[in-house]
Amino acid sequence: MELNAMPNDDPTNNLMSMSLEQRLEESLRDDLRYYFMSPCEKYRARRQLPWKLTVQILKIVMITTQLILFGLNNQLVVTYKEENLMAFKNLFLKSYSGVEEDDYSVAVYTKQSVFDHLYYIIDQYSQLDQLSVGSVSYAEEDGKLLPLVICKEYYRQGSGKHSEETYHIDAQTESACLTLDPRSAATWNTNNASFFDIDFYRLVTIEISFRLKGINLQTVLSHELPDCYTFAVSITFDNRCHSGKVKITLDIDAVSSVCKNWNISGTAQKNHYLIIFDAVVILVCLISSVLCIRSIFLAIRLLQRFSKFCVWKYNHKVCEEDQREFLNGWYVLVIISDVMAIIGSILKMEIQAKSLTSYDVCSIFLGTSTLMVWVGVIRYLGYFQKYNVLILTMQAALPKVLRFCCCAGMIYLGYTFCGWIVLGPYHEKFEGLSRVAECLFSLVNGDDMFPTFAEFQQKNTVVWLFSRVYLYSFISLFIYMVLSLFIALITDAYESIKRYQKNGFPMTELQKFLSVKKEFAEGEDVENAEEGSTHRFSTFTMLCGCRRYTDSGSSLLRVSKDDCTVLIS
Repeated sequence: MELNAMPNDDPTNNLMSMSLEQRLEESLRDDLRYYFMSPCEKYRARRQLPWKLTVQILKIVMITTQLILFGLNNQLVVTYKEENLMAFKNLFLKSYSGVEEDDYSVAVYTKQSVFDHLYYIIDQYSQLDQLSVGSVSYAEEDGKLLPLVICKEYYRQGSGKHSEETYHIDAQTESACLTLDPRSAATWNTNNASFFDIDFYRLVTIEISFRLKGINLQTVLSHELPDCYTFAVSITFDNRCHSGKVKITLDIDAVSSVCKNWNISGTAQKNHYLIIFDAVVILVCLISSVLCIRSIFLAIRLLQRFSKFCVWKYNHKVCEEDQREFLNGWYVLVIISDVMAIIGSILKMEIQAKSLTSYDVCSIFLGTSTLMVWVGVIRYLGYFQKYNVLILTMQAALPKVLRFCCCAGMIYLGYTFCGWIVLGPYHEKFEGLSRVAECLFSLVNGDDMFPTFAEFQQKNTVVWLFSRVYLYSFISLFIYMVLSLFIALITDAYESIKRYQKNGFPMTELQKFLSVKKEFAEGEDVENAEEGSTHRFSTFTMLCGCRRYTDSGSSLLRVSKDDCTVLIS
């Protein structure tokens, strides 16, 4: 039914047109009011259970429980790997003190020490079964023990006379490798004497690698299936610097796998319960995502209706500020957290079934989803005036803070690059770009100031003086100016919010449209009015006895006298 087709000179038609306009406006206003209500107001208005809020509360409890269970299991895995790394260092590194340097575990300075440590590793490896107290053994492949591999990398050619300062170096390197069977412990030294004839002037690195098998039995105590591990152990003698100091490092790459031929009672039942629990978490997250997607589509259709209404009645478009009211970022956050929780739950189920071993990837998905879920709770606290100060302050200050950080970040990057290139060789906190950035950030927060000043070496007077100018200028600039202005921006936003809460927030056109109270026209159905009054628990619920629908048809105005439905579609 086209409103423009009604004759303007007929009083009856004019009255009907005004009535339709009022019903159209009230129908849209009621739908918008209901959409922007809090869950409590919606329950008072229609006595309908707030499903999204209920699902979110249930999801928080379940995802947090899931994260705790996975975290306890993951902690056992990390502890097992770290303790095995420490055990291997004590087993295979001679004179290991347990104190780690920056990038190595042990350092040697003589040729004899290099050979002693090299032979010690081979001897310890050949006697592993008699020495180790852990559940580790030699790795096998197709029923054969995997050998220990020793590779030395050296310059192809090299000679030099230090007295004459003449050197002849071929920059190209080549490698030579030797494999040793663990059972040939008695003859490995005599049969391979030529391999250990090392020219240290050409030597770059020596790398010893081997594989070991292990089983993590900690999980059995918690009634879970154990994990079997393959440890790829790599021991490196680093002589790249040729400074007279050979650094020895030991690294392991632990890969878990399904244990073969295991027979452990009392674990399968708990695994089944955990998998069922993870499946329920996935179901709850799917329901949460569907409800949020439904709300987003409803918001888009309401925005379309409101836009058409403004063009039709007021002859102008909806401003951007009012359009943003319909774009709820919390729903997007919930959907992202649900997707990450579903992916993390699937990975956890695969890990629980011993089909996957990506603990780190799974922990990233579960941890991030839990963070987003808990942050999403702030949305519901925002409905209460006493609890929404943080949200409102963040929303008001965020644009200014981002612009301010862009300018301050340029200065920060300048200090980072300058400190790295000038002070890096003289201070361990400035050796890398990331370390410089972390050091400067700690200085901004007032941490570790005196040690940063005191640890600078005074061998180079120019650099030492530059370090003082550098540190004093950075600390003065960022603490007394940049940080103070940063706090002032947030404080100003907070004071504005407090002032608005006291005197009232500026109203947008959408809020002015919703603030108009409905008045019942004469002759309107009394029964419908009484029905509407029973739900008048808030100023936003005036249902007028009409059912509201949203439809995507082509007509602007449609009227049905049977069910009193007036739509913008």
